[in-house]
Amino acid sequence: MTTSLQIALLAGGLIGLGLSLLAWRLRPAQVDLATALDRLSPDRSLGRAPTEGPGEGGAEPDTRDRLGRWAMRVLPLDSLGAPPYRELALMRVPVHRFYGEKALFALLGAFLPFVLLLVARFVGFGVPWFYGLIGAVVGGGLMFFLPDYNISDDAKASRKEFGRALASYIDLVALERNSGSGPRQAMEIAANIGDSWVFRRLAEELSRSRWSGLPPWDALRRLSDELGLPELADLADIMRLSGEEGAQVYQTLRSRSQSMRTAELNAALTEANATGERMSIPMSALGLIFMAILVAPSLLGVIQA
Repeated sequence: MTTSLQIALLAGGLIGLGLSLLAWRLRPAQVDLATALDRLSPDRSLGRAPTEGPGEGGAEPDTRDRLGRWAMRVLPLDSLGAPPYRELALMRVPVHRFYGEKALFALLGAFLPFVLLLVARFVGFGVPWFYGLIGAVVGGGLMFFLPDYNISDDAKASRKEFGRALASYIDLVALERNSGSGPRQAMEIAANIGDSWVFRRLAEELSRSRWSGLPPWDALRRLSDELGLPELADLADIMRLSGEEGAQVYQTLRSRSQSMRTAELNAALTEANATGERMSIPMSALGLIFMAILVAPSLLGVIQA
């Protein structure tokens, strides 16, 4: 049965929630200047459907998009910290879709405790509804931040894939430069050879730089800053030397691609060693259990004696 203390706690919580929502609605708006300028940019607008990439770009608007736009208009999301712009840009996930996923996960986390509470009451456990409210608040808060982990994990895997493809792209650019192509021509031809999302992303950025009059190495530098890819910035610096000073960069490009592959191989070996060490833990635990089974009868005999 619900006690007077639980009723008082519930009433106090509802009053506090109402006052918090009222304060959020009455407080002055805190506009993020970078976000506002990004929305006004013609080639980075949130309303512009991104092309195909590692994420879900190009999909038709769904419940997540509508819920995310509503959340960005109504809820004080800026007080919870800035979203991971670089990861979202790499995965080609719009900010409003990201917030829509967070809102859906929060609703799911708030709904599951009540389902569990109904199941518990159905089987005969008299769990008060007050615990369901606490579980809804805690579950909704935890699930709200789950998309942050998901997008960070997906972006980490995409950066690894980008690094592997970029090493091949650098080799192709070096071969084109060695055959006599100009810097821009070599970069564009190499980008159009591959059919992965990395090559398509590079080809798209180079085409945009051609029509805007921006040097291709400046376009790659901007893309590197946007996505957090220092390897792409190194390529931009090398091609800048080739384009502005006429330097011979064939050996430099080949050395850079080889160093990237070596670093990737070392990272893979480190990960494999860590995985091997983790796999030894179950075997060690199994050995301890086997030794305990062998020693247990003798210990029981000593204790009973």
